[in-house]
Amino acid sequence: MTTPPPPKNVGIVAIDVYFPQRYVNQTELEAFDKAPAGKYTVGLGQTNMSFVGDREDINSICLSAVQGLMDKYAIDPRSIGRLEVGTETIIDKSKSVKTTLMDLFKASGNMSLEGVDNINACYGGTSALFNSIQWIESSYWDGRFALVVAGDIAIYAEGNARPTGGCAAVAMLIGPNAPIVFDTGLRGTHMENVYDFYKPNLNSEYPVVDGKLSVDCYLRAVDNCYSQYRSKFEKKEGKVFTVEELDSVVFHAPYNKLVQKSLARMVYNDMLVHADEAKYSPVRSFKELGTGPKSYSNVDMEKALAAFSKNTYNSKVEQSTVLPKNVGNAYCGSLYVGLCSLLSLAGDSLVGKRVGLFSYGSGLAASLFSFRVCSSISPIVKEIDMLNRLSKRTKISPDQFVLTLKGREQKHDCGAYTPSESLDTLPEGAFYLNQVDDKMRRQYSRKAFSSAKL
Repeated sequence: MTTPPPPKNVGIVAIDVYFPQRYVNQTELEAFDKAPAGKYTVGLGQTNMSFVGDREDINSICLSAVQGLMDKYAIDPRSIGRLEVGTETIIDKSKSVKTTLMDLFKASGNMSLEGVDNINACYGGTSALFNSIQWIESSYWDGRFALVVAGDIAIYAEGNARPTGGCAAVAMLIGPNAPIVFDTGLRGTHMENVYDFYKPNLNSEYPVVDGKLSVDCYLRAVDNCYSQYRSKFEKKEGKVFTVEELDSVVFHAPYNKLVQKSLARMVYNDMLVHADEAKYSPVRSFKELGTGPKSYSNVDMEKALAAFSKNTYNSKVEQSTVLPKNVGNAYCGSLYVGLCSLLSLAGDSLVGKRVGLFSYGSGLAASLFSFRVCSSISPIVKEIDMLNRLSKRTKISPDQFVLTLKGREQKHDCGAYTPSESLDTLPEGAFYLNQVDDKMRRQYSRKAFSSAKL
């Protein structure tokens, strides 16, 4: 085999997102839960939440995302040399989701795909992406594409955290000469050992969550990643860095209000460095708080920064939040759901622009990195078809939503079973679980397309 030429302009060649057919409305869920009006919609900033029943699991939604990507872009399975998955939805403590996805390559005869699963709360997709970029840039690259899958089913026990659930999976084709090109040498990473969100009970889908600690950790990670990114940017580009150097910013989105706080936090970090500039006078009084713990929960500072950064949020962040607000949290897929939203709504206005991406996973692992859009992304916008697909979903009542999650509870880790939900709950082309047999082996099928679609 001849050695391929060194790759240039490595990035996202194609991208697609899978989200379930069903959703629950957050306003209706507030009323059902007897929560104060606006608690989920204003306090959390969410609109709708996707969910799945017993016909879909992490394997099926990733199968749906990958096959959807390959169908829409007519990707030859033999052109893929690496396939990595980022998820924290565990249905087997040994067998990876990636091995299940290998069924999609069997007919082509391509069994030579490096990579397995990356597991860390909400960060596994970013780890899979970084690994794939670095594989293409390494001496081991054989000239083929990498395929990254990031997705999860986010489910919480009844209580305050349940409205921050959701479900989606994103598939990305990574390769050279891409329209979306990652910036080399510009990456800030921060990691710690904390217990802000974790899943110690392997017999349950539900996590243990310390909400306040998790928000503090998220903001601390923003501070540290932003500081590192700034230093590397200024060294590489030879000019001062502020958030104005990023034309758009996409955040990991457990819920929208935290995204708003995080953009404000970046602006606050800019103020700490450039406090003498006149434009920062409305928030200069908070400089003495620095980036310590007191700055995470100062209500006056939070309100002032929210008002001060509102226009920046609207111009740089809002478009990336539309899809996350409507499907909910997708854990490892969340950041990339936001990316799909931005690409869909901004389209070719992004050509020549730089976009920042902040990835956070509890435990914790976080990175800030960026890309530039170098050529038209209109084919990507067409294939994601975001607004049309959102409009075709089915709204489910809160009581039926609760019953569906109780059904998942009963079947989680229960041994052999046959799913009972109707296939009418699935979109056309989706993969679904047929059976879990007496040896706990899972069997999948794909819902057929209608004749009109064909």
